[in-house]
Amino acid sequence: MAFQTRSDHAAMSEINVTPLVDVMLVLLVIFIVTAPLLIQAVPVELPKTAPTKPAAEPRSVSLTINRQGEIFLDRDRVALEALEHELGARRARNADVNLLVQADEGVNFGRVAQVLALVQRAGITRLSVVTAPTRQ
Repeated sequence: MAFQTRSDHAAMSEINVTPLVDVMLVLLVIFIVTAPLLIQAVPVELPKTAPTKPAAEPRSVSLTINRQGEIFLDRDRVALEALEHELGARRARNADVNLLVQADEGVNFGRVAQVLALVQRAGITRLSVVTAPTRQ
């Protein structure tokens, strides 16, 4: 049996990639750390101004339908025929109006569907239906 021995003077034909990977990972970490610093490379002295009032949050409007089918807009009773006009007027004052719809569970669904159709025709796009959590 002849064992083949390698001469110490022979060239190594395999490349060890572990040091290359280590160097590349170190360079990647350096770039990740320094990249945010490059964004603010231009020094700028910002002007001083008086503090301003923050923008007002959009006001929520409550639309309630009681068990008898009566409609209330922020505690004011509104006829079904006038609801679209009232909602349109509130939308004209504040385009980002939030509408909170509260309907009694005993009210006829047809009445709720009529009201929701009027809300859509009035152009209200932000609508939330208020429910009560169930007891477990």
